[in-house]
Amino acid sequence: MAGISMRTCGNWYMRPFAKHQRQSDSYYRLMNELGLYSILGSSRDSKLLCLQRFVRLFAYGASTLILALYLSKLGITHARIGLFMSMTLWGDVVISFVLTLFADRLGRRRILMLGAALMAASGLVFAFSKQYWVLVAAAIFGVISPSGNEIGPFKAIEESTLSQLSPAAIRSDIFAWYVLLGNAGTACGMVTCGWLVQWLQTLDGWTAIPAHRVIFAIYALLGIVKLILAIMLSDRCESESPEQEYQKVTELNDIEIESLLSRDDDDDITQDQPAPKPNPKPLLPLPKKNYALLPSISPTSRTILLKLSILFSFDSFASGVASASWTTYFFTTKFSLPEGTLGTLFFTTGIIAALSNLVASSISKRIGLLKTMVFTHLPSAIFLALIPLPSTAFPAMTFLVLRACTQNMGQAPRQAFLAAAVLPSERTAVMGVVNVVKTLSQSGGPVLTGWLVGMKKFWMAFLIAGALKAGYDLAMLKMFLGYRSREEVEV
Repeated sequence: MAGISMRTCGNWYMRPFAKHQRQSDSYYRLMNELGLYSILGSSRDSKLLCLQRFVRLFAYGASTLILALYLSKLGITHARIGLFMSMTLWGDVVISFVLTLFADRLGRRRILMLGAALMAASGLVFAFSKQYWVLVAAAIFGVISPSGNEIGPFKAIEESTLSQLSPAAIRSDIFAWYVLLGNAGTACGMVTCGWLVQWLQTLDGWTAIPAHRVIFAIYALLGIVKLILAIMLSDRCESESPEQEYQKVTELNDIEIESLLSRDDDDDITQDQPAPKPNPKPLLPLPKKNYALLPSISPTSRTILLKLSILFSFDSFASGVASASWTTYFFTTKFSLPEGTLGTLFFTTGIIAALSNLVASSISKRIGLLKTMVFTHLPSAIFLALIPLPSTAFPAMTFLVLRACTQNMGQAPRQAFLAAAVLPSERTAVMGVVNVVKTLSQSGGPVLTGWLVGMKKFWMAFLIAGALKAGYDLAMLKMFLGYRSREEVEV
């Protein structure tokens, strides 16, 4: 050691610690980019809401894989299958619109529990009945998803609650995991359903219809599990009372006007010098709010809501035209894929779509929410249009997988974008209206597809859907490029 200087010894001694520090920094950056610190550090209620979404989408995925096949096995025509899907969505529009508008008054947890109970009831009806109009009624008043995506009042209420529970800095990460768990649930539900149905049909005396009914019985059981999770939510998920909410909205609007008119830090509200109220007039009578179609939504938010609703309607109509139920039916009828292979295919696409949300969260931190929404969604629209063109299964499956790589990457940024564009007190109503508009627009798609299938033009459904989705992306970019949300303006 005599020939080695103290400095050399010191560097040699600290080298393992420096290496450990670099590894620790890399590990921290990776965890931060994936949003793991955000979701792990979130509240218990946030975790329960994400778990509820996984359970719900697991059930949706399982039923979606066999819904069109089940109805076809019952002898229902393609046109009536399309009408069934559309009527299901129409009924969901009415129920979701009413429940989400009044969810904050009736109690968010109560609405979630009611929806879970209806979900279980509809599963039981599908498991024991084969009458067309009975199934339609169960799908409308219960909760059956013909598309594999969200249906019912759950999504708007959960998104509003997550926005309330999550700080703006990590909201995009929370939504990314919320979407990821939903996509993972759909994927797991599809692969479980596919192989379970295929295995049941190998047993003596089992045919397709009894095997499909087992899936709907499992659907009802998952509705009960979701009900238990909703009961476990705390009071923090509820909004403020109508009087407090109305007072908060009024004061927040006054503060917001001041902040937009002046950038002087001396005008900020502090404890030592509270800002005087500019209009000390009495609040409007609260009972009138119960008759308002869009309660407590400011004019600025209404303008944003109108623009987004128009754009989302095109995208949602396209989603209805090429819904998951029709897509599974396309691969079954054209390429004769068995349920197990079909489930594995959609499990693969679902897992890819789920993992892509983590990448979307990282991208949105660098290029912004809007550009992430558009630049990730546009390639998926192109691949969607290419699915029906190949004459063999493998290229079509390849296009489906490529579509899944970016299909859902815009969901979490879109939810965060919408949450940041409106006031916190408006989110439940705004997100409820947006979901209603999307569902109403989506409801027209299955009818068109059913008519195209009957005309032997199934391939046109995918071309129409891809073109509409690409148009939505370009219009979204043109209309909102350079837009700054309320939270960005306040900062």
